Parts: sequence; structure tokens; C-alpha cells
Amino acid sequence: MTADTSMPTREVTRHVAIAGNPNCGKSTIFNALTGLRQKVGNYPGVTVEKKTGRFFGSHGEPMELLDLPGSYSLQVRSPDEAVARDVLLGRLPGVPRPDVIICVADASNLERNLYLVAQMLELHIPVVVALNMVDVAEKNGVVIDLMALREKLGVPVIPTVGTKGVGFIELRQAVSRSPLPAPTICAQMPIVLERETMALAKQLPVAPEVARGEALLLLTLHDEALDALAHHDRTIIDATRTAQQRLTASGIDPLSAPVDARYAWIGQVCSAALHKGGVHDAASVSDKLDGWLTHRIWGWVAFLAMMTLMFLCIFTIAQVPMDWLDAACTGFANWVAAHMAQSDLRSLLTDGVIAGVGRVVIFLPQILTLYFFLGILEDTGYMARAAFIMDRLMTKVGLHGKSFIPMLSSFACAIPGIMATRTIESRKDRLVTILVAPLMSCSARLPVYALMIAVLLPVTSGLVKAGIMLCMYLLGMVAAFCMAWLFKKKLLKGETPMLLLEMPPYRMPSLRTIAIRMWERAGLFLRRAGTLILALSILLWALANYPKPADPHASPAEALAHSIAGQMGHALEPAIAPLGYDWKIGIGLIGSFVAREVFVSTMSIVYNVETADKEDTTTLRETMRAERRSDGTPVFTPLVCIGLMVFYVLAMQCISTVAIVRRETNSWRWPLFQIAYMTGLAWVGAFIVYQGGRLLGFQ
Repeated sequence: MTADTSMPTREVTRHVAIAGNPNCGKSTIFNALTGLRQKVGNYPGVTVEKKTGRFFGSHGEPMELLDLPGSYSLQVRSPDEAVARDVLLGRLPGVPRPDVIICVADASNLERNLYLVAQMLELHIPVVVALNMVDVAEKNGVVIDLMALREKLGVPVIPTVGTKGVGFIELRQAVSRSPLPAPTICAQMPIVLERETMALAKQLPVAPEVARGEALLLLTLHDEALDALAHHDRTIIDATRTAQQRLTASGIDPLSAPVDARYAWIGQVCSAALHKGGVHDAASVSDKLDGWLTHRIWGWVAFLAMMTLMFLCIFTIAQVPMDWLDAACTGFANWVAAHMAQSDLRSLLTDGVIAGVGRVVIFLPQILTLYFFLGILEDTGYMARAAFIMDRLMTKVGLHGKSFIPMLSSFACAIPGIMATRTIESRKDRLVTILVAPLMSCSARLPVYALMIAVLLPVTSGLVKAGIMLCMYLLGMVAAFCMAWLFKKKLLKGETPMLLLEMPPYRMPSLRTIAIRMWERAGLFLRRAGTLILALSILLWALANYPKPADPHASPAEALAHSIAGQMGHALEPAIAPLGYDWKIGIGLIGSFVAREVFVSTMSIVYNVETADKEDTTTLRETMRAERRSDGTPVFTPLVCIGLMVFYVLAMQCISTVAIVRRETNSWRWPLFQIAYMTGLAWVGAFIVYQGGRLLGFQ
């Protein structure tokens, strides 16, 4: 996948990597420097997202900026951190080793951030430290002596405020400096450790400038990690073990000695450059906010209130541009119909392309509203608080709050949510989170929910619709927690881990950063509509129109039943009849297996085809409400509408997610299992809604 690629064609002068701890503002600085000149893809051989962009130096020279995954250390615990390490060491094929590193450090938590800086200085790559969030540090009473910090680190240190664009000119100038020397200052290791490090470095088949850093990292690996190495042959691994044994015999712990040396050096740096005054009111305000937002009761109230506000905006504010898009699609279809003679080509354009693609595109404002709110929650630092309050519940199912962050990310899309599980250290916990993450209602379900709610309640307040939408999201969360509990108890048993979670400072969200994310997601959605959904719409139109019935005077309903799509729907009908679904809904279920939102375009194509010879301008919602069975009873009763929403809450119905699960687990076993259990769960859920509702006297 790619984001906006409107990049200059001038040759890149430098490859710059931007690194830093999670929540240090690294991505905000990346987005501000590159703007919309970004590309999103994957690193070769792994599923970790690769984000690159162009920016210009102080003299207009183009440079490529690579946004590395957030890392606390180069002693990796997750696939994300492994990628950051491998890029910096030049291990990944096709990814050039950076010429410069912009190491972003949180000024309000400098001591912890300096550990990664210390490791960067050991790599013999020019480093520029972006001392970010200096405004937060000042509010917290932290005073940093920049001159002393620059002297102690031996590299340029640029104070920045990423959300306000402060310090970016100076940062560009520092990165553009030529020549930019490699660091000459780093933490001093014990003499015995330094001697073993240099001896091992001479045996490594790597560039001389990275050999010492590579050797030092090798010496800090335990046996299991050494055995898992794929970058070195057995000779190097055996030499590493032998060196570790000599260090242990001399009284040096090879795993902890480098850590102790770095922290001792960090202590010296901070004693010279860091001064903490009285804590200002901002800290007490943050504590007060945490007292409410992480409270055992009020934290949940705040979480549900924010979710309700989000869905209310989805059904009110987003409705205006949706009506504009709907009117535009209808007007365009009418214009095409008025200027073309009756033919299969006109039917393809109006009933296939415009109806299929247009009925999905009109939901773009709702999807962007969802991304806007999620961006606000992430940028303000609330996501970590949500994970904290969820930890109490997650512990009950055998996971911890860190698993909830990928699950919460799945509200936007299950794919980045599943990819975010790479921050989970335990393999079993990571796998359980992958298996249940698609149960969280993603943005692709929004068109289905919105359509069915509109059919169920054509005229009602936005608050009621938001309440129904919230219930669907809560149902997905409850289902995810229940299945996680079952998997942890029966399938992937393991101890409940302890939650160690950093609480980032509260900060004002960067509207520019959020706008860039929304622009990227809008582009991805529209490209999906213009490629996958367009292709499926054309295919579904063909399946719904061919073969033609032998009787030229057959009604549209008879022609649809005679088509390939109609035959497929009839074949599926016995399995879905207990859910209250007819064969036309079956066509929608089949078509939407590729992508959930295709259900809307499929229904639009099915009913447009059926009413193709009528002068009918009713909307899809009104057409579906008017649909009747052969006995005259309505098809889309309240139980059917609710049952369909429940089905889509619980069903997989996304081939892209299946592919990502296959790549993340490196096996077809788990995605196939996921399809089977989620489809069965969806059928049972819809069955209970329909048959249980009828037993209670509902329709």
C-alpha cells in the first residue's frame, strides 16, 4: 500500500532515519518534516510497516526520511524493535544504512530517553538529537542546560516542539550540515568487555564502522536469542558464546555490564545538564485528570461517553457531506441514464459501477470522522489510559492492557491492529490478540451498520442511532474478551503477564498530523473503492445479469433469480434461512467475504438490477424497507436488521485481514481457524437474535 507519492524526482542526497522511544513525538516530527511527500509499505521479508518521506535540507537538497518503529532499546523484545535495530546496523536487504540519525528524545523524561541515545552514539553514525516537548518539560519544572547537554553528548541537540513546529528550521540545518561527523563520545565499557568487543568485531563480516556496535549487541544476547539469529553463521555464534564465557569467568556479566555502564554515563550527563525545579501546576492537573480517567468507575464512564460522542458525530456531522455525495451519485447515474440508450452497457454503468462504488463512497465522511476521533485520542495520550483501565478487565481473560491497544486500533482497521501486536512480548499473548482483534468493529463495518440502522430506523434521532452503533461496538469488545478468555484457558494456556505501561504526558493534539493521517486513509479508501470494489461491482453486476432467461418478457425478479448470482444465493439460502435471511441477502454475504463494505454495494446492485425497468428513484434504504417475501411479509424486519448487524460484528468477512494473519503467524493454520470460529460465532449470534426474538414475540 502507498500513501501520497507526490515526491520530487531529484536524487536523494542523504538517507536519514528518525528514531526514538514510543510516545516521544517522533511520528509528529516525521509528518511535519515530510508533509504529504510520504510512502507507506513494508520492509522486505517482514510485515512491519515501512514509512518513508522526502524533506528538504536548509539549502533545498532532497533527503529521504525513514520513520523507524518506536524502540526503548536496541536489545529487542519485539519484531518492531528488531526492524529498527536491523535498519541501523544495515542488516535489511534493499534498505540503505542511514547516513544520519535523528534521535528524538522526550525532554520531560530525559533520563529514560537517553538510554536509546547512548546506544545510537555507539553505532558510529552521525546523530542529531531532537529534544522534543521542551514546552512540557518547562511546565513540569524541568530545566535543561542545552550547552552542557551538547558538550556531554558530543552531537547537535535541537530543542523542538513537534506539535507547534518549533525548532524545525534548526533541525533541518543540523541534518544538512556537511560534513556531519560521527559521534566521538559514548558510554565507557569495562576494559575487559571493551577488549572482547573489539576482538569479536574483527571477526564479523560487516562494515568496519558498524562492527563494534554489532559485536556489543551480540555479547548482550542470551542463549535462546543467539540460537534464533539468522544474520550470522555458527562460527560467529560460537565465538560470541566463548567471549561471554571469558567475560563471566573474569567477573563481568555480559548481559548487564553494558546496561550498567550506559546508565552510569546517563547519570553523569543528567547531573551536568538536567535540573528539576518545583513541579508546576501542569503536573498536578495531569494527576487530577488521571485520577478521573483511570478511575475504577469514572474511567469507564469517560470511555463510554467519548465513544458515544464519536458515534453521535458520525450520525450527525458526517450526515451532511454524506447527503451531498449521495445526491451527486444519484444525479450522475440519472445523467448517464438520460444520455444513453437502453443497453447492457448503460445498466453496467448505472446499476453496476455507479450504484456499486457510489453507495460505498458516500460513507467516506463517516469513516474519516472515526479516524479523526481516534487520532485525537491517540495524540492527547488517552490511548494509554484506556489500556490502563482495560487492564483490570483484560487480566480476567488472561491478557493485559497492552493487548487492548492493538484491539482499540482495530476500531479503525484490523490490519494495523494486528500489526500492532508486535509490541507484545509473549508469543502466546500476541497470537491470542491476533485471533480476537478482528472482532473489534472496524471502519469497514460502518457502511453496513449505517445502512441497516437506516433501514431499521429511517426517522429517528442521531442519539438513538449512535446508541445502537455503540451497542455493536460493545458487542464486538465483549465477544473479543470472551474468546480471548476461552483461548487462554484451552488453546494457548499461559500465565497472565504483568502490565508495564508508560503513561505519556497529556498534550494538545496536532491537527496537522491528524489531517495527514485522514488524508492517507481517505486515499487508501478511495483507491480501494476505485480498484477492488469497482472490480467486484462489475463482477457482481455480471453475475446478477447473466445468463439471461430464455423468456425475453421475464420480470427483473425472475431474471435475477435465473442469474449466476441468484443461483448462488439460492444455494446458500438453506444455511441462512434460520437467520431470517433470503437468497438475495445470501448474495450480499457471498460478495462481502472479500470486504465487509461490499455488502452495501452488492445490495445496491441486486436491487437496482431487480428494479431496472422501473422509473424508480427511491434510495437503497427505501427499496430494502419495501422488499417483500412471496407471502407479502417484509424481508428486512427489525430482527433481520439487528441479526445482520450482529452477523457482521462477529464474522471475519475480510480477505485482506486473512492475508495479514497468514503473514504475521507464518502459517495457514491460524487464519483458517479464525475464519471457521468467527463464521460459526456469527451464525450462532444471528440465529439467537432472530429465533430468540421470535420466541419472545418480536418480528
